[in-house]
Amino acid sequence: MDYDWKFSRRRGRLVDLLREKGIGDARVLEAIGRVPRHLFVDQALIGRAYHDEALPIGLEQTISQPFTVAYQTATATARLERGAKVLEIGTGSGYQAAVICEMGMDLYSVERLEPLYLRTRDLLKRLGYRPKLRCGDGYQGWPAFAPYDAIIVTAAAREVPDALLEQLRLPEENGEAGGVLVIPVGGSRGQVMRRIVRTGLASFETEELEEFRFVPLVRR
Repeated sequence: MDYDWKFSRRRGRLVDLLREKGIGDARVLEAIGRVPRHLFVDQALIGRAYHDEALPIGLEQTISQPFTVAYQTATATARLERGAKVLEIGTGSGYQAAVICEMGMDLYSVERLEPLYLRTRDLLKRLGYRPKLRCGDGYQGWPAFAPYDAIIVTAAAREVPDALLEQLRLPEENGEAGGVLVIPVGGSRGQVMRRIVRTGLASFETEELEEFRFVPLVRR
């Protein structure tokens, strides 16, 4: 019981830190306050699970910094209600998937590396999360379930994949904007987060946001 209490307190301090860093979306903060990040990291690093830092998870991959998770999730889902359809490219450790599920979104997630996909699938199931997962090429998205209200890419692309743009929901006739793609774009020295909103059949509005550093998005 004391063990659970200890991690709950650590999650609370992490939420306070993210709020201080400018994350204002209450739904995102509440979700991060519930997800047990210590179960998504290597047990040798469990003491750092609630630090605001990326950590290695093997296979040359990392679990993203909590601020990055919160920033991407808040940017992509700001206009969305519970039940919105979200595609995640790069399941990785499953931590961001768990946060999105905690927010009540209908999540689809694609992971390129089969050993990581299998490990994360089992962990998410054990924790009671039920996203739709597949092992495949993130550059191709998941067209079978398109269109999506939001797409979040958790690795750095040299360019924005056309397939992901095509899988965004079209704008509504009532003027409501279409789907949102949040993706870090750039090379090994760093990337700029882009927020791309679909405004028509072949038209998009792009906004460049903060600089980040991600592992590369690799074709399968």
